[in-house]
Amino acid sequence: MISDNCGLNLLHPIAGFSLGTTCAAIKTPGRRDLVIMKLAKGSKVAALFTQNAFCAAPVLVAKRALQRGCSRYLVVNTGNANAGTGERGVQHAELTCQEIAKLTGVDVSDVMPFSTGVIGEYLPIDRLLKAIPGALSHLDEDGWSEAANGIMTTDTRPKGASVKLTIPTSTKTDDIDGPTRAVNGTLTLTGIAKGSGMIKPDMATMLSFIATDATVDAELLHRALRLAAEKSFNRITVDGDTSTNDALVFAATGCGDVIIDEGNFELFATHLEALCTELAQACVRDGEGATKFVSIVTTGAASQLEAKATAYTVAESPLVKTALGASDPNWGRILAAVGRAPIPNLDISKVSVSLNGTAIVEGGARALGYTEQAGQAAMQPTDIHIVIDLGRGESSETVWTTDLGHEYVRINAEYRT
Repeated sequence: MISDNCGLNLLHPIAGFSLGTTCAAIKTPGRRDLVIMKLAKGSKVAALFTQNAFCAAPVLVAKRALQRGCSRYLVVNTGNANAGTGERGVQHAELTCQEIAKLTGVDVSDVMPFSTGVIGEYLPIDRLLKAIPGALSHLDEDGWSEAANGIMTTDTRPKGASVKLTIPTSTKTDDIDGPTRAVNGTLTLTGIAKGSGMIKPDMATMLSFIATDATVDAELLHRALRLAAEKSFNRITVDGDTSTNDALVFAATGCGDVIIDEGNFELFATHLEALCTELAQACVRDGEGATKFVSIVTTGAASQLEAKATAYTVAESPLVKTALGASDPNWGRILAAVGRAPIPNLDISKVSVSLNGTAIVEGGARALGYTEQAGQAAMQPTDIHIVIDLGRGESSETVWTTDLGHEYVRINAEYRT
């Protein structure tokens, strides 16, 4: 897989957010595969879920819990997606929540379940329930790294990101009834993610959990998450498949000294987007069988929608992806993908394409100065940057993807064996 800079040793704890990880032997004995996260009372939670019509049982249960707005615990199991399991799957997700509620004294609606793994298999519910006390006993605000490992499936490495920043906030004067005054406060954002295949989220990512110690009301929290996801997790694709279990959760514990309001929201949202982008790109770099990290940039589009659709058409072309895997500068495959993108009345004479700075197409045809040797040299790096200029507007979008090779086929052919 492709190296990245996602360092789990830099994951800052979040006041009011603790994580416990244990072994439930859901698929593989001895593997840490159950994670429970506890949120401070009064925390706010926002979440985005898969758009797949066959969404997993825990997604259905988690959505219901989110509507009640009082989440105190998140529980995640790997090794089994609990998807395609009908009413029995829903009952298993509910039993999981009920057991945590019983052991912790919260209402069952305060627990949100998440699962990832093989589709169409029933949860080994007895083993899962038996392991819950162990996860609860390990709850720790420094439990991020273990949790990042505990939520993995075909991932080859854990994925996490964290940032501390100084941000303007407001606080009361010493006079309780007096006006607020602007000060600077320290805010922390930390998140983990899992995902390396079945990646075209169409909402968020496979599974990702992000927390902050800031005080954020529900509306601003949801707005920040939607904006960040749209420019990060909704800009990645490994294989064009959307999982049945995708979920992105963002919790604000309110245990820090920063209050997010309209005055500092834009700065807050910008840093959240940067953290989400780091996590999303880590998923691409760990893509199943991937040897290339590919940025596809569409510029000169008539609209953002057109730019995004063009980038995705190229990113998901099997012929383009196999050429990338072979480091073959077969630029005709890129041109053909652009030509079938949903672009009304495309004037091909205005289209230009470059690959790692090497012009390969100009005016809709082979660039005059292009040579096969230059193309070969441009394809050798691990990171590939393809720029497609449609020459018809001012809009641009970027999508991140991988190559496609034998290893991807092997991993998925052997996934259940």
